[in-house]
Amino acid sequence: MLSFLRKLTAATPAPVAAPVAAVTPVAEKVDPFMLGLHDAQLSGWFNEETGELYKGFPVSADDIVIDVGCGDGGNMQFCGRRGARLIVADIDGDKIEQARQRLSETPARSVECHVTDGNPLPIADGTATRVVSTEVLEHVDDPAQFLAELVRVGQSGALYLLSVPHPSSEDLQKDIAAPAYYEKPNHIRIISEEQFKTMVSDAGLEVISHSQYGFYWSMWMLLFWEAKVDLSNPDHPLLNHWANTWQALLSSPRGAQIKDALETVVAKSQVIIARKP
Repeated sequence: MLSFLRKLTAATPAPVAAPVAAVTPVAEKVDPFMLGLHDAQLSGWFNEETGELYKGFPVSADDIVIDVGCGDGGNMQFCGRRGARLIVADIDGDKIEQARQRLSETPARSVECHVTDGNPLPIADGTATRVVSTEVLEHVDDPAQFLAELVRVGQSGALYLLSVPHPSSEDLQKDIAAPAYYEKPNHIRIISEEQFKTMVSDAGLEVISHSQYGFYWSMWMLLFWEAKVDLSNPDHPLLNHWANTWQALLSSPRGAQIKDALETVVAKSQVIIARKP
C-alpha cells in the first residue's frame, strides 16, 4: 500500500529535472509523482553530478550495494547507472522481478536478487560497501533484529543509508488516514528522531548525519485521504491544485528557502547516514 512513498525513484530520470516555468497555469495538470522526484532531488537525492544516491552517500563502480526492502528497484537503478555491483532483497516476489528487469537495463557490474523477509538475509557476512534500507523499519516486527542483519552484511567502513517516516507527518495523519495505513503490514510503529538515532547506534553503527525532507508529500498524503481517489489515478482538484501550488513555489525566487523552512516543521521522512566501524 502506498509503496511509491517508500521508493521515490519509481521513474527516476537520469538527469536532474530542469527548472519549471515561473508561473504554472492552474488548468495545467502537474504529474504529482514526477514533481515529487524533482522535489526529492532538491532535497539531496539522485545527484548524478556527484554520484550521491543521497547527500553524503556516494556510490561508484567500485561499490557493492545492498538494498533491503528494495521494492521495484528505484534506488538501485541510480546505483546501477554508477556501475556498482547490486544485491537487492524484498519480501515481495513480484517487486523483486520488477527490480530484476529494471536493473538488467543498467550498466551494473552484476545484479543479485533475493526474495526474503530479512530474518536472516541470505547474504554472506561483510559483503557490502554500501547498505540501503529506506522506509522499512516502521513495517518490521523486530527492528533490532532487522538492523543486526543489515550490520552483519556490511564490510568494516561500509556506509549505510537508512530512512523511516518522520513523526511530524505520521502524527499529522493519524486521525485522517485510512485505518489500514497504521496496521500490519503497513506502519506498525511511529519512530521518533531520538528513537531512530538510538536504534542505529545500538546496532553498532556510527551516525554521521540525520536529516529530514518531504513537506510536499506530507501535504499530498493528507489531501489524498480526503480526496478518496485510487492511487493508480490520483486525479482530484485537491491534489491537482496542491501539485500546481508546490511547483509554482519551487519556481519562485525564495522557493528553496521556503521549502527548507517548511520541512523543519513537517517532513515525510527522516534519513540517517551511518558507518560501520
